[in-house]
Amino acid sequence: MRRVLLTLVPLIAVVFVSAREPVAPAPAISPAARDRGAYHLATDAEARWVPFDLTPGNQIRFTMQLDGRDVTAILDTGVSYTLLAKASPAVDPSKLVAGGSATAIGGSVALGWMPTRTVALGGLARTGGGVTVADLPAIATGSAAAVDLLVGADLLAGYALDIDYAAKRFRLLRSGRLPFKGESAPLRVSAERSIYESAITLGDRRLAPIVVDTGDGSSITVTSAGWQAANLKTLRTTSAIAFGLAGPAISGLAIVPDLRVGAMTARFVEVRIEPKDGFSQAIGTAGRLGSGFLQNYRVLLDPGARRMVLSRGPKADTPPPRSTSGLLVGVERDRLKVLHVMRGGPAESAGWKDGDTICTIDGTPVPADYPTSPLAAWSAGAPGRVVALGLCDGTIRNLTLAHFY
Repeated sequence: MRRVLLTLVPLIAVVFVSAREPVAPAPAISPAARDRGAYHLATDAEARWVPFDLTPGNQIRFTMQLDGRDVTAILDTGVSYTLLAKASPAVDPSKLVAGGSATAIGGSVALGWMPTRTVALGGLARTGGGVTVADLPAIATGSAAAVDLLVGADLLAGYALDIDYAAKRFRLLRSGRLPFKGESAPLRVSAERSIYESAITLGDRRLAPIVVDTGDGSSITVTSAGWQAANLKTLRTTSAIAFGLAGPAISGLAIVPDLRVGAMTARFVEVRIEPKDGFSQAIGTAGRLGSGFLQNYRVLLDPGARRMVLSRGPKADTPPPRSTSGLLVGVERDRLKVLHVMRGGPAESAGWKDGDTICTIDGTPVPADYPTSPLAAWSAGAPGRVVALGLCDGTIRNLTLAHFY
């Protein structure tokens, strides 16, 4: 399978997930021995746009068909083999076989394998083949309900993938098509990992391979060695948390003034810095480029033509929101749970701890739609503002917001 990552965006405190095939899996049925299925792209595929919404974790969520059943899915170029949630109604226990295990952030996860009759999305149909099966909790998207499927490179890589984030739609085209103008960067599906890969230039250093991962809701992630090589010592950093299928991981966090992706220069980019021996290093990559970055552009991913094309959208080069509270929180029904206290922030200075729970913000109860509510903006509010946070035990703590990275 592939790694699973979830990160928290300081402004709305949501989770993201992504997963990939391990470098050296030991499955009961090896990937090479599995039926790949037969693929067919419709002659009118260009007209078959697939509408989507963005999850609270910046992931592309849509509906497709598996064995004639509608299923909810995430478009995920960081997955080697399409992954079906073990709890999905689409799982047929009588067909499920052992699939070994995979390395994930925080440890390893057990896999299964299930043959399928048909898979269909947009203008693409597959007969035969199968899907990897693993636990995929709702926390993967930051939503109340889990999705059924992560659609990976095995389904996507033979075609050009045109993602129109502004219109919230995507389509699959024949490789070689160029439906819009933009700036190009190299792209391939690696033979080693069977995932989409490119390169970036950060500070003084070109970093490669960089996984192009539409299932990762964060922006840019680099290894500790890559960050050191970039020589950006003057930038202030803090910490953030990520959650894999197998557990949590802490990373560094900075906002860089610019970086290059192929011919394009992007400005004010949020960069996550993995610790030494982190997941990217473990699988032999220099980092990841996620949907948190890609959503600022119209994107063409065409590994067959060895190119990624980016056309700037209205939000390109807009500085990302920065936490001024130093609290990364998750939503639990009617409350917020502190998942991480950011290094050097006001919350750390005020003695906040992981696991603290918040039930009111300036006297207003935490609403069920908190991730999309205007109330969530408090955590990136104006420096100097004092926010009254009501703990669920009735205690009120005042927190003064401040810039700290």
